[in-house]
Amino acid sequence: MKTSVQKITLLLLAVVLLLSVFAFVSAGLQQDNVALAADEEAASGTETALAVAEQKTKQAKSFASAIIIAAVATAGAIAMSLAISKAIDGIARQPEAEGKIRTTLMLGLVFIETAIIYALIVAILVIFVL
Repeated sequence: MKTSVQKITLLLLAVVLLLSVFAFVSAGLQQDNVALAADEEAASGTETALAVAEQKTKQAKSFASAIIIAAVATAGAIAMSLAISKAIDGIARQPEAEGKIRTTLMLGLVFIETAIIYALIVAILVIFVL
């Protein structure tokens, strides 16, 4: 049976994956809108439609990145607080196992933080690459 820290870490990774897909799809749809606006601009001869479409794309990228970071940072903070509280409870119940509990806690916190860093990388990719 999986521990609560493992379940929360898997849930956090699933959230990162879903938000990443959402961000990439959202940014891709906005890029399509820019292409349509460019076609309209070429047909109408104005540059304002293209500028408006590019501004909307930047807004969509910022919004998607903010959602990714906010959701994953919140989930990561909750996961870390649960892991730390369980470790403290375990140490209080069995002080002789403090070293093993601390080592396992640090490993779990590293995995949770890795998921948060993945979300940061996805947000940076959404902003600068798409």
